[in-house]
Amino acid sequence: MALTPWPYPLWIAHRGAGKLAPENTLAAFRLGLQHGYRAFECDVKLTRDETSFLLHDDTLERTTNGQGSPADADWSALTPLDAGGWHSPPYTGERLPHFEQIAAFCRANDCALNVEIKPCPGVERRTGQVVAAEAARLWAGAAVPPLLSSFKPEALDGAREAAPALPRALLLDTLWDGWFEAAQALGVVAVVTNWRVMDANLLGRLHAAGWRALVYTVNDADVAERLTAGGIDGIITDRVDTLPLKASPSSR
Repeated sequence: MALTPWPYPLWIAHRGAGKLAPENTLAAFRLGLQHGYRAFECDVKLTRDETSFLLHDDTLERTTNGQGSPADADWSALTPLDAGGWHSPPYTGERLPHFEQIAAFCRANDCALNVEIKPCPGVERRTGQVVAAEAARLWAGAAVPPLLSSFKPEALDGAREAAPALPRALLLDTLWDGWFEAAQALGVVAVVTNWRVMDANLLGRLHAAGWRALVYTVNDADVAERLTAGGIDGIITDRVDTLPLKASPSSR
């Protein structure tokens, strides 16, 4: 099957700027941009009052000075939290960003975004629905829409229901039984795997199905070079300061 044109850059900054700044914050996005990146990945989940915001974990402790699950709190209780001091003193006082803030940043700076829908347990489908609907609103009229991805098929199914026109990608840490059929049923445009899973056979199978192949999280230049030479379509990395930027694979 012929591949459709791919509008996203090859290099994608993980959670904003990898580990160089507090993940999933505007500070991280700004730093990634300073290093020349024009595509980013981030994690988006919901509060109790269904506000879309950036956070990776199912609890607040690791990357904020808050406690518990964000699914048990309204957005107003999360806005005062410090989401930067855990990383290093210069980032003390950095706030959790609302999804709308990240959308505004990306659109103002002409950056692409891979939105990982990261639901708290029990609200997979609803998170997909709300995040996708917000993404459709925030990127209305944009030349390059956000790519919605998730490890949770239920979340992607919810995203498809709410915003069928937005592109979707299935995330895979392992090739679990039925993953290919699930990707087909979800109408994905791409599959994003742990880089250790990706080889020439898998990449060829994905391309033959008409899907793009992306990998996470590549922090080694030799690995990146091998994957690029093999025709990979996207590389998510923490090392925005050391890995060279390559040309977009959109011509492939």
